[in-house]
Amino acid sequence: MKLTLKIITVLFISLLVSCGGKEEKKEETFSYQKKAPTEKKEEAPKVETVKASEKIDLTNKGVGPIKSVELPADIDQSMATKGEDIYKKMCTACHRVDKKFIGPAPTGILERRTPEWIMNMILNPEEMVQNDPLAKELLIEFNGSPMANQNLTEDEARAVLEYFRTLK
Repeated sequence: MKLTLKIITVLFISLLVSCGGKEEKKEETFSYQKKAPTEKKEEAPKVETVKASEKIDLTNKGVGPIKSVELPADIDQSMATKGEDIYKKMCTACHRVDKKFIGPAPTGILERRTPEWIMNMILNPEEMVQNDPLAKELLIEFNGSPMANQNLTEDEARAVLEYFRTLK
């Protein structure tokens, strides 16, 4: 029994010695911390760009047959009603009155464009897209979808313009 007790004591002491004792410090070879940049890069100032559909240009008359349009103070309701009918029949495939669709919304267009520019765009969209800088920008903004020439007469285009005056 004394022999068994001595063997158990030796095993117990050797177990304690092997588990405890001096601790070795391990060096970390990998760090999770980000290193600080050595050079500070100067950020270019952000230039705010205005979409072509939101630009205000009340001087450009566009390219086409319309050189001057006189708008009376009061809206001609019968002409506006005729313009609304033409708009609904010819324009709603690409335009919505109050939101962007395939083309821009006409609501508030007279606050951003001259009446001449609007009528020239209606009557002469091909030449406008080729020669008018604003029409070119609109073409880009609206994913290269050119405005279709609906072959309206000047009177019909004027009626559509009168309808646009009612849209606020």
